[in-house]
Amino acid sequence: MRLGRGVRSTGLSLCLAVLCALTVSCATTDKRAEEQNRLRRAQSHLDIGIGYLENGRSALALREFMSAAELDPRNARIQHALGEAYLMRGKPEESEIHLKRALELYPDLHDARLSLTGLYLIQERYEDAIVHCDLLLDDPTFPAPYSALANRGFAELKLGRRDQARRSLELARDYSPKYWPALLSLAILEEREGHRADAVALLHDVLDLAPGPRVESEVNYRLAEIYIALGKRERALGHLSVAVSREPEGPWAKKSQDYLKLLR
Repeated sequence: MRLGRGVRSTGLSLCLAVLCALTVSCATTDKRAEEQNRLRRAQSHLDIGIGYLENGRSALALREFMSAAELDPRNARIQHALGEAYLMRGKPEESEIHLKRALELYPDLHDARLSLTGLYLIQERYEDAIVHCDLLLDDPTFPAPYSALANRGFAELKLGRRDQARRSLELARDYSPKYWPALLSLAILEEREGHRADAVALLHDVLDLAPGPRVESEVNYRLAEIYIALGKRERALGHLSVAVSREPEGPWAKKSQDYLKLLR
């Protein structure tokens, strides 16, 4: 039996429809695969960059983060990483741009907001730092309130608000007794209020936590200052020598060397 023209036309239409559907499906699948590959490459650049940053190789980290941002420009964590890398490179303006961009993309990215408070402390923008610390502390999902309290306490200390600073720093220590930034700021506060024995004890607590060469250099310098005030010259000389040895090219080593010249 021969098929009629109408039947043949209907069959052809069905074939074309199936072919079109298959073509669209293949194109969609290819596009999805391409998108997934792009995001995987961005994540790979981010992971490599984080490794570089953790080892102090900020230039290499920045290059990886920039590559990641080209592939995934709306990724808040990549923007945060760029902010951290620029800050390590001594470029606070660029750092602020990327940290704010991260928060625009993801307002609940706690790490980016905390980094922004740290940036403002470096820039001596203490009121701005307090604003963002309070935003973190008002968020019940923020897992590390002690860090925001320590930053707020440091800002309050710098602004001369010693009572407020003490409350913030003591509360930070209640949350995390071994969080050295809070202990260091408390030591500075105690020294300024004339409580030298308490300051010395806190500074030694910081050293026991091995916070790293730069911090240890600063702590030894501060101990030397207190021991000079207490008339303990030899102990002061010892701490100044340690301050120099812990980070010979650091800012506290330079201050310690100048102090040593005055004492010898």
